[in-house]
Amino acid sequence: MIADIGIDLGTSSILVYVRGKGVIIKEPSLVAFDKDSNTVKAIGEEARQLLARTAGNVVPMRPLLHGTISDYSVTEKVLKYFVQKAMGKRMLKKPFMSICIPSQVTEVEKKAVEEAAYAAGARSISLVEEPVAAAIGAGIDISKPAGSMVVDIGGGTTDIAVISLGGTVASKSLRVAGDDFDEAIIHYIKKEHHMLIGDKTAEHIKIHAGAVYPLIEEEVIEIRGRSLDTGLPKQVSVSSREIEGALHEVTEELIQSVVGVLEKTPPELCADILERGILLTGGGALLRGLEELIQERTGVNTIVADDPMKVVAIGTGRYEEVIGGRRQPR
Repeated sequence: MIADIGIDLGTSSILVYVRGKGVIIKEPSLVAFDKDSNTVKAIGEEARQLLARTAGNVVPMRPLLHGTISDYSVTEKVLKYFVQKAMGKRMLKKPFMSICIPSQVTEVEKKAVEEAAYAAGARSISLVEEPVAAAIGAGIDISKPAGSMVVDIGGGTTDIAVISLGGTVASKSLRVAGDDFDEAIIHYIKKEHHMLIGDKTAEHIKIHAGAVYPLIEEEVIEIRGRSLDTGLPKQVSVSSREIEGALHEVTEELIQSVVGVLEKTPPELCADILERGILLTGGGALLRGLEELIQERTGVNTIVADDPMKVVAIGTGRYEEVIGGRRQPR
């Protein structure tokens, strides 16, 4: 049975794919939690808007941290919310559901995802490894006996895998990803410019001046924050060259992991990868210069997938249609 719904349960965003409709939901993986009443006040985009205008007892919470469930009961509510939003509150029957997971999660973590999904109303479940889902979503025929390499850079985890005959041959799940890019920028601005900035400003810098490989023309933007010296508002200029240096340590760990997976790959599949190239997916793949840097360090042609933020959700929803999965009945 082909999945009715596929869910990319990410650290930063949750995307939902519905059979016949495509990706219909993309919202923050965020919960507004009331500490006084110990209740969930809002989920997803509603939570983001509520938290922007509420302080004190209502605090932000992420149901997943680095690709693993941080709070089971909250994750159950999040899944139920998005399933009902995608399928309608008056579901005539429970949906067949596929959910993507990092490539090296433990059996305990898999069980937690399954239990949360069943509690959210799933009829049966397939768990799909993120790199496999990314490859399917990008249009790669993974059923063939040829090697394909995918690097999926999400918000909390980076999954690197070589795929052949529908499964992973060599892989690594790295707890270094898009959120770490933001944290590195925040640390750099604090250290070099003596200024405090928030997550939103760090993401703005990453998008508009972020680069991990020298740009043809250096870019400079103005940012605002709070001075560490005076406590007053402050404005400074930040260049793409500065951010390249700020992100060096994080990107170096990512590059070394890519190289490590290639070193564990059988020679025949390495030859396939040299011919096919390395595919980058996930929101982190949009960081400028990353494909050039990986290509320079590995000697393998590297490309970013079309619409890289959606390919995992698409592949998760289409997994059984393409290859068939090990469904978890109940």
